[in-house]
Amino acid sequence: MSGVSDPLEREVLEYLDRLSPELGRLSDAVWDFAELGFKEYRSASTLAGFLEEQGFSVSRGTGGIPTAFVASWGEGAPVLGFLGEYDALAGLSQEVLPRRKPRVEGAPGHGCGHNLLGVGSLGAACAVKRAMEKGRIRGTVRFYGCPAEELLAGKVYMARSGCFDDLSVAITWHPGSLNCVRERTGTAMYSVKFRFHGRTAHAAGDPHNGRSALDAVELMNVGANYLREHVPSGTRIHYVITKGGLQPNVVPDFAEVWYFVRAPRMAEVKEVYARLVDVARGASLMTGTTFDIQFLTGCHEVLVNHSLVQAMWRCLEKVGPPVFDEKDMEFALALRETFATGAGGDNQAGDRGEDEAGSSGSIQVTAGSDVEVLKTTLTAPTGQARPSGGSSDVGDVSHIVPTVQMSAATMPVGCPGHSWQNAACAGSPIGKKGMLVAAKTMALLGVELLRNPAEMKKAWDEFRDKTKGEPYRSPLPEGMELPLDQF
Repeated sequence: MSGVSDPLEREVLEYLDRLSPELGRLSDAVWDFAELGFKEYRSASTLAGFLEEQGFSVSRGTGGIPTAFVASWGEGAPVLGFLGEYDALAGLSQEVLPRRKPRVEGAPGHGCGHNLLGVGSLGAACAVKRAMEKGRIRGTVRFYGCPAEELLAGKVYMARSGCFDDLSVAITWHPGSLNCVRERTGTAMYSVKFRFHGRTAHAAGDPHNGRSALDAVELMNVGANYLREHVPSGTRIHYVITKGGLQPNVVPDFAEVWYFVRAPRMAEVKEVYARLVDVARGASLMTGTTFDIQFLTGCHEVLVNHSLVQAMWRCLEKVGPPVFDEKDMEFALALRETFATGAGGDNQAGDRGEDEAGSSGSIQVTAGSDVEVLKTTLTAPTGQARPSGGSSDVGDVSHIVPTVQMSAATMPVGCPGHSWQNAACAGSPIGKKGMLVAAKTMALLGVELLRNPAEMKKAWDEFRDKTKGEPYRSPLPEGMELPLDQF
């Protein structure tokens, strides 16, 4: 904090230091709950209740989603939005240990660190509120409780309801292994289930009377695999068979396959998806079955706002990287010994698939590697927005309002994304120290934007130039309701 001379900024940082134990308790609570997407009832209630205690006005059930909420303080413009997430991942229950030990075998766990993400953003919102009270800054600060990011759905349905429409800027972060401001665009995507309907028959006695829905699914998958050769570079098509019949001697009359289609831009996703529907149609014709489509969600690629990237970078420089102690380093070194040989590439944080190393490229890390285990330096922006394999529903927010994201070191370099190792870090002191850096950086950016309208204008000028005045269009089909029972 020695490099921060501005009195209001010092007040923000000191306030967050005082709030840090409470933020740690909140993070641990959400980590303990470890609830899956659209089922985060205790997590959402705990965070919303805390914000109410801090004087925020809380509206629950945003966008018709039971576990979404918006907490607001202040009035009028500008309106700053801090995006929080709190959903866990299936099967990643884990103790805070550098070896695999589930807390509850087969239960969910925070293998993407969303317990840190939501609480870090909450802390930033509280700190900006404090600065507005102390510095007499006018405007509104909001915390958005966003469920089901791992399903790439929560913010998409919230966006369709218009809850981000009056924001001046959106600010968020994600746990990772580097201390940086994110410049990756991710990929746009569709999440869709294809459901085939056939006719049962005895598989040995009279198979000619059957029409196998499973055959249709398998033929669709064969066609999709041939389609891969003839799609634009950067496109990804992946699937799982979710229902394939009940027993071998009955011709299945129902089968279902769940597809993700990803591409660098939404226009490419739509084009490839139309061809995939034709593949499903062909499989249906070949097998004498019918099919219907259950569209679950879709999300846009992230629109990087370089003006905000630079503004957030200046704030991150003031805060500095996390300070780790000897116990943190011992934990990280022991954990790194569990990383698979050749499983390199910097942390694939969440489903965002970020190579956070920026221009330095991916970082190959194996057991015994001499790569710095915990990052205690800052990685500067490159000024280049590049696509990456994963997706995030933050993308939809970024097409509505100027949006910026950062990362802070909450895990060792090379820690696999969506892993038990990640879950262990998310409950550890390492995770909390990175979370505090993120909260401080986001809070300083919020104060800077409120006090300096010129920075807000620069962000909006860039946003308008990139969107060419085109309004945001939801990827969800017209009139579609949230299919909670299908996720």
